[in-house]
Amino acid sequence: MTKETVKNPIIPLDYPDPDVIRVGDTYYMVSTTMYFIPGCEILRSYDLVNWEHACYVYDQLDSTKAQRLEEGENIYGKGMWAASLRYHKGQFYVVFAANDTQKTYLYRTASLEEKWTKTEIKGFYHDSSLFFDDDDKVYIVYGNRQIWLTELEEDLSGPKEGGLHRIIVSEEGNQRLAYEGAHFYKINGHYYVFLIHSLPHEWKRTQACFMSHSLMGTFTGGDIVNDDIDYHNQGVAQGGIVDTPEGEWYAILFQDRGAVGRVPVLAPLSWKDKYPVIGENKKIPAKFSVTSTKENYMYTPLFGSDDFKTKTPLLHGLQSFWQFNHEPHLDGYSVNYEEGYIEITNKSVQQEFTQAHNMLTQRMLFPSSAAEVTVDASALKEGDIAGIAALQYQYAFIGVTLENNEYFVVYQSATKQESERVLYKEIKKMPVIDPSQITFKVEANFKDQIDTIRFFYEDIQIGSPHHVAFDIEYFTGCRYALFNWATKEINGSARFSQFDYLQ
Repeated sequence: MTKETVKNPIIPLDYPDPDVIRVGDTYYMVSTTMYFIPGCEILRSYDLVNWEHACYVYDQLDSTKAQRLEEGENIYGKGMWAASLRYHKGQFYVVFAANDTQKTYLYRTASLEEKWTKTEIKGFYHDSSLFFDDDDKVYIVYGNRQIWLTELEEDLSGPKEGGLHRIIVSEEGNQRLAYEGAHFYKINGHYYVFLIHSLPHEWKRTQACFMSHSLMGTFTGGDIVNDDIDYHNQGVAQGGIVDTPEGEWYAILFQDRGAVGRVPVLAPLSWKDKYPVIGENKKIPAKFSVTSTKENYMYTPLFGSDDFKTKTPLLHGLQSFWQFNHEPHLDGYSVNYEEGYIEITNKSVQQEFTQAHNMLTQRMLFPSSAAEVTVDASALKEGDIAGIAALQYQYAFIGVTLENNEYFVVYQSATKQESERVLYKEIKKMPVIDPSQITFKVEANFKDQIDTIRFFYEDIQIGSPHHVAFDIEYFTGCRYALFNWATKEINGSARFSQFDYLQ
């Protein structure tokens, strides 16, 4: 078997709140996708370093008005958070809570190539961890500040009447981030709960672990990771642990990297007196290696260019690195695989850019990347704007608009002042001679928290560099977003072709 040298972050993209398992020689990881659709992406790896798309768990959640961007509602900053991924007796299980519906969802399948079956667990379980014990009893561990252990019914429909229900860890005095992000395990007869919190005296994510000899016993422990891996005091924490076929152990946690989002970090884990140890002095080693279970395997990238000529079995028929911003309106887009374009047609008028339906998004790469796309705007309606955005709470975009039967290039940006998003500054630069073939480019620089985006029309920079940020309002990393936004009337269309992802 070959050795793979680790370079953190292992995935330089926004994949927060990871949970990880191993089934045979294959590792699987799930992360938070919040409001993006398809949702709850699961990745696959054979070495814990390189990852590729395995599946999405759902194509829609509950199709509420907010999830569909209807009647001015949305679920920015909400949706699915911190899923728990487990494999038990031939079944994959995914459990997560959605902050917009205040429900806890359970999905299961025997194969990642098959459709997942959806049910609900009665109650709302923040940052939950599903746990199957050796006696076939099943539990859910969850909470913030107070971490609860609750026994579930055999069918996982809700809390078991008369079953175990207790607080196992609490942190009442921390005014920053108290314990949450539970990951629960039984290893060699002992029970472990891994938790994230902030240092009480400063904002810094830190990983803790507590152990007990029994589910009724006292859980004792403390911090096991206090490290920023030399990146601006941004702590590494929250995630799952997994063993290799050879019996080595690793943790996959995440780290804030500014506007690009939260990126996965791999750390070796060992055991001392049955307690987990990561590195030395709670620091992640700068250099270490892992063993691959499948030599010379070629991974499919988690981001990339697209000529829109590849049809997939996914709901949207596109490559797996594309997700819609909120649940798409299926009558508002189509893909022409022969000619190679996706056409977005406006089916509603929206006064706010971020309420536009069917934005097609892709994660931005750390520390920098760029994207270029060709737009055919010849079928726009009056007031439509079509182009490419840097999608975040403090968004910006470049596009083409139709006003009084003339086409113009438009740049807009939104900034934040005193916790409120202020309306855009708008720059109209020049008329467009041929609206059927317009090239826009976006450049993103996240190195050392620079977090700026620049926009180009036919190699001419439009507007000033725009500052983006990881804000609580959206709580996701900045993304490239192809959009068509109707401000006055419906049925205007824009075609997007030859999307080039540049590193």
